[in-house]
Amino acid sequence: MSETLLVQVGREALMMVLLTSAPMLGLGLVVGILVSIFQATTQIQEPTLSFIPKIVAVFVGIAIFGPWMLHLITYFTIQLYTQMPYWIK
Repeated sequence: MSETLLVQVGREALMMVLLTSAPMLGLGLVVGILVSIFQATTQIQEPTLSFIPKIVAVFVGIAIFGPWMLHLITYFTIQLYTQMPYWIK
């Protein structure tokens, strides 16, 4: 296995991690900003108020984007295993 091939596989794996985590991170970010704006305008400084909506949003995101993420991860894994014999040569 050459160094360029190893770097390419590592880059594809990192891209897969970014693609599969982006929807949940984006939802958590948007909900966190909205809750922070709500807390700032109402002057409610309850720490649990910021965590619970983010957790719920991430779980909803997993329920919505889960099949898509599973498809991406499955496709990447299948491609990885089918290309392994060519890397060993």
